[in-house]
Amino acid sequence: MKFADEFRSAVTPRAALLVIGVLALQLLFIASYVGALHDPKPKDVPFGVVAPAPAAAQQTEQRLARLPGSPLDPRVVADEKTARRQITDRKIDGALVVDPRGSKDTLLVASGGGTVLASGLETLATKVDAAERRTVRVVDVAPASAHDFDGLSAFYLVVGWCVGGYLCASIMSISAGSRPTSPQRAAIRLGAMALVSVVGGIGGSLIIGDTILGALPGSFWGLAGLGALVTFAVGAITLALEELTGIVGIGLAVLLIVVAGNPSAGGAFPLPMLPPFWRAIGPWLPPGAGTWAARSIAYFQGNDVTHSLLVLSAWAVVGIVVTLLVPAVRERGRGGARRGGGGTGSGSTHVGVAS
Repeated sequence: MKFADEFRSAVTPRAALLVIGVLALQLLFIASYVGALHDPKPKDVPFGVVAPAPAAAQQTEQRLARLPGSPLDPRVVADEKTARRQITDRKIDGALVVDPRGSKDTLLVASGGGTVLASGLETLATKVDAAERRTVRVVDVAPASAHDFDGLSAFYLVVGWCVGGYLCASIMSISAGSRPTSPQRAAIRLGAMALVSVVGGIGGSLIIGDTILGALPGSFWGLAGLGALVTFAVGAITLALEELTGIVGIGLAVLLIVVAGNPSAGGAFPLPMLPPFWRAIGPWLPPGAGTWAARSIAYFQGNDVTHSLLVLSAWAVVGIVVTLLVPAVRERGRGGARRGGGGTGSGSTHVGVAS
């Protein structure tokens, strides 16, 4: 009997729901990571074809377009210089430059955007040329750092910033206990989150740069600014989810950032190698936007970061607005209830005096 009473007091409906939520996150984590990463294949990779004769270029383009599984999305490019520029601008991921005078073509790749993808393009081009009794010479237009194994450093850097964002926001909410947040307290949390984000951005850039690890080249302050934005965006949206749903918001943040965001970020395998669903959502979530921007800063002269920065800024703005708005509405509702109760009380007193 005593055990049954203890069991009922320990296993409350709220605790049971939280355990079920954790179990759901566990299964979603497995499904998301294994689903996204268990069978990577290039699909519709933007790819340039360069040949002096238009007919030869179109013929090569059509041959590449007919490859089984549609690994490439080929398009004719005017010349090698244009192909190099488009790779640097991140408009295409590689290009095949056909040599009309010999049997050795040139494959342009950018391992800084993902060494696995660059290797995959080399394998495809080698097979295609071998069928025509030709060979391929590989030129890396934007090579990954020698200390950046498989091009993963940018991804892990962004993961670290994301972890800092949602853990910091979670700690600030948990430390306050069950007290409802006031607008002033919400503003203080956002201010603290901004300070942590700046320090985390600078610290991450310092660690991964030439000063300590030398894993990523690129602008120190560019990466530091990106880190501050990633950390704050994740922290702000976590605070917002906590304002909306309480402690459940921490789980929702994990679902958004870890379960959905990390496997779709293009870290272990670049976006063109992910299944359609993860490829579609990756650029719109903080880990994917941050990873793309970090690689652009490190290896592509900061090109093509506008979309990623806008996505991160949008998450930050939504987080700020919701974090400040929900406590304000809640406090206004409590104030209205108090005024309503006070008015009734005055009326009752007045009636009592009159009687």
